[in-house]
Amino acid sequence: MSQQSAIVLVRGDITEQHADVIVNPANTSLLGGGGVDGAIHRAGGPEILAACRALRASHYGKGLKTGQAVATTAGRLTADHVIHTPGPVWSREHDRGGLLASCYRESLRLAAELGAKTVAFPAISTGIYGWPMDDAARIAVHTVRESAHPPVTEVRFVLFDEYAYEEFLSVLAATTI
Repeated sequence: MSQQSAIVLVRGDITEQHADVIVNPANTSLLGGGGVDGAIHRAGGPEILAACRALRASHYGKGLKTGQAVATTAGRLTADHVIHTPGPVWSREHDRGGLLASCYRESLRLAAELGAKTVAFPAISTGIYGWPMDDAARIAVHTVRESAHPPVTEVRFVLFDEYAYEEFLSVLAATTI
């Protein structure tokens, strides 16, 4: 991450963030779902779903692979774009940490291509996909530190509850120089 870039933690609702890019932990279908994905689709309105359907009708006929990222309009959200990235389902038997890191890395790459200065992330894969919050926080913070590109100057982790906030704060404090 460049010296001007900052990692900021916010406890709150990602759909209420004012940022250039809001990252959606989408499912691979890109057509909305539950949790944060559903909340972003509801708050953004039908424009986001229409853009996702257009992607499915063109380059992403089978959906988007886990760890990849694609951008759409932000619809009614106070952002310029939504970047959709399907996170992996956590597994005790298989290390999928590289896929989770890829969600952050690819989202930041795409945000930089879009000219974004501020990017708001949720804690990807920690809801229904079952990723342990402490490990998810470690992967997210380390990947963002290694992967943010200019013009991105702020990466904001928007964490819905106190537990998630405290886990991310702990990782951030332990890795701050």
